[in-house]
Amino acid sequence: MIKKIGKISALCLLVASASSFAASPVWKVSKGDQTLFLGGTVHVLSQSDYPLPDAFDKAYKQAKTLAFETDLLAAQTPEFSQQLMAKMMFNDGQTLKSALNAKTYQALEAHLSSRDVPIANMLQFKPSMMSITLTMIELQRLGMAGTGVDEYYFMKGQGDAKSVLTLETPAEQIDFLANLGQGQENEMIELSLKDAKEMPEMMGKLKTAWRVGDNKALAKVALDPWVKDFPKMYNDLIVKRNNNWLPLLEKMLKTPETELVLVGALHLVGDDGVLTLLKKKGYTIENL
Repeated sequence: MIKKIGKISALCLLVASASSFAASPVWKVSKGDQTLFLGGTVHVLSQSDYPLPDAFDKAYKQAKTLAFETDLLAAQTPEFSQQLMAKMMFNDGQTLKSALNAKTYQALEAHLSSRDVPIANMLQFKPSMMSITLTMIELQRLGMAGTGVDEYYFMKGQGDAKSVLTLETPAEQIDFLANLGQGQENEMIELSLKDAKEMPEMMGKLKTAWRVGDNKALAKVALDPWVKDFPKMYNDLIVKRNNNWLPLLEKMLKTPETELVLVGALHLVGDDGVLTLLKKKGYTIENL
């Protein structure tokens, strides 16, 4: 389970606005002869989601370098798992039960029982890790705990000897996840429980919108509720990170090589999205 958390955690950071509706989840960003491709990804998929939209392969073939949110090899090491657990589990005598109010804890216990998961096994989990685990359980039930877009192209790139860049360190990603919902622990767990019940319908809508680059629908399904109910979390996990990535993307755009940058699709959505930020900087954005 721990090995999969690095992949599933991405749902907290999931899913991707040059236009409200486009043809694919991949965009070409250019200014003069400077070019890179930005692909909005879903980090975990099922076998039925393959083959991926053709635009990914088109961009991949033109790119000499691949860029990912973080170092995917490092995220699979025991050291990463140890660091993740150290930040996302209580070691000070506190427990999940003491961190939540009685109503939220009882609702969580009832839900886990319905999934044949003893809550006693998770008492050391911080609420942020519990929220991620709730998502993981539902994705596994839907058969969606397999290779996502990022991992697929990372492995493909390894075989084709593509250069690899990263936008963040694994330690930075762990910190983002560890601070998830800080100060709103009960509300975060309640929302995760609500999402768990709606997961089959929500993921169906999300994947349908993602495959054709329908950013307006993506925002409605996966982003708008988050912005409304968790503005601080949205700012920390989306807005700040998008702005941190911007100078790195601009640096790539100054090189003669073409890069394919793959990030969770919600990082590309809306006024705070990477595509909008680049457009404001004078770059031309075209759907591939």
